[in-house]
Amino acid sequence: MSTAAHALAGPAPAALRFHPLRDSATMLRRNLKRMIRYPSMTVQLIGMPIIFLLLFVYVFGGTMGAGLGGAAGGRAEYVNYLAPGILLMTITATVQGTTVSVAMDMTEGIIARFRTMHIARVSVLTGHVLGSVIQAVLSTAVVTGVALLVGFRPAAGAGAWFALAGFLLVVTFALVWLAVALGLVSKSVESSSNILLPLMLLPFLGSGFVPTSSMPAGLRWFAEYQPFTPIIETMRGLLMDKPLGNHWWIALSWCAVIALGSYLWSKKLFNREYSR
Repeated sequence: MSTAAHALAGPAPAALRFHPLRDSATMLRRNLKRMIRYPSMTVQLIGMPIIFLLLFVYVFGGTMGAGLGGAAGGRAEYVNYLAPGILLMTITATVQGTTVSVAMDMTEGIIARFRTMHIARVSVLTGHVLGSVIQAVLSTAVVTGVALLVGFRPAAGAGAWFALAGFLLVVTFALVWLAVALGLVSKSVESSSNILLPLMLLPFLGSGFVPTSSMPAGLRWFAEYQPFTPIIETMRGLLMDKPLGNHWWIALSWCAVIALGSYLWSKKLFNREYSR
């Protein structure tokens, strides 16, 4: 249709217009209702970080804390060292649920139904991302509460807590988009539940549980240059009121690369599937 024809036709009827914000809010409600309807998945996702927290604090904490060489030593010092890695593990566990949810949508026919509805295409993935960020925030709050109960004593002031909250949102946003991309590329719901397992192991192969200086040379090199180590060290510095060094900008750079790359990958995969 020519430009003149468009002008003569006038604006599109209100019922035929896309409303990305409204549709995204609808998709967000859909994902939140799914989270409420299936609380066992949320409990399962945050259960593993809590189990690791309790295991490492009460079984290994005394010995590993003594190895840190601090003034306090023992379990009390180790729980302060351990908490940032456990919080990051909580985020990676939560976004695993995102991968499963996206894979369910892509393999169980709901996308075909969305094609027949007048909704903004962008709202489908936006609902998943926003819902997962909210779920990650709630999960992180629960695990932080458990850590405080078992002896975690952060030294952060109010400003550091606000900075930490913003930093965790950035990390979560990047990992959620990665989870969305991996959910889109999964061939089945079953395979999607395992595809993020390597990501959940990275805190063990970084500074999440022990200092990288205690590792053999080859593993130490990997631990120091993989993305989770600067993320954990930034969280540790904010929580314990220690200098951040160059960890913060390396961590933010990794988050930007992961978020942008995963977003572009997700967009390509979703548009290809939605246009079929």
